[in-house]
Amino acid sequence: MKKLFLLFFSLLLLFSLPDIIAQKGKKNIVHPELPKTRSQDFILHHTGYTLSYNKTYHVANWVAYELTAEETVPVVKRNNHFVPDPLLGEGSASNADYKDSGYDRGHLAPSADLCYSKQTMLESFYLSNITPQEPAFNRGIWEHLEEQVRQWAVDDKDVYVVTGTILTPGLPAIGRDRITVPRCFFKVILDYTEPDVKGIGFIIPNKGSDLPLQHYAVTIDSVEKVTGIDFFYQLPQPRQEMIESKVDIRKWRMK
Repeated sequence: MKKLFLLFFSLLLLFSLPDIIAQKGKKNIVHPELPKTRSQDFILHHTGYTLSYNKTYHVANWVAYELTAEETVPVVKRNNHFVPDPLLGEGSASNADYKDSGYDRGHLAPSADLCYSKQTMLESFYLSNITPQEPAFNRGIWEHLEEQVRQWAVDDKDVYVVTGTILTPGLPAIGRDRITVPRCFFKVILDYTEPDVKGIGFIIPNKGSDLPLQHYAVTIDSVEKVTGIDFFYQLPQPRQEMIESKVDIRKWRMK
């Protein structure tokens, strides 16, 4: 009986060991794109991005992901199939909330950044990743910035992106689920590829604009002050302070 027990235990350990190692490895993975979470944050982990959902305002605080040059090459086509987030259940927005609202269903993590698999394309259309955006904003300056970020991913091989909303009391809301219409949107980008490590932020009002992207460029520290979010906190402190406290427009090639 003892020998049978030892044999069973050995087999169990043998088959479980790869999973144990994998789980241990996951704990040691550093994700510099993930902001520091707060007690009120409701974090959703999807294949292509991680999202912080605001249950008060019914939109995301932020969406974070890594974008590589390879991932900008389309593997699947845009599907335009907006669906509730399965991780939110009844707390998710619905398409009915946007009907006749006058607002676009605007992405935070754009579908063109998640076109490298069927699963990530599906996730890009989860309504938790969608916010009410003025059409002139969504199809203008915001789309321009999204295209620019993809170009940076190609040029620099790999960037970390956090996109989100600036939410304050008293903002208008749409639909039965009272989806808040953000006043402004932000995006912060980290290029952590040596030798030219750098960071940049953008704060853009939710309206059309003919101004160049440079007009909206700010330090990451500036975005932190407005949002209360601590970005890239997993980086070594001296390097984090250097990246977030200044922005050199000359190092960011903008169209």
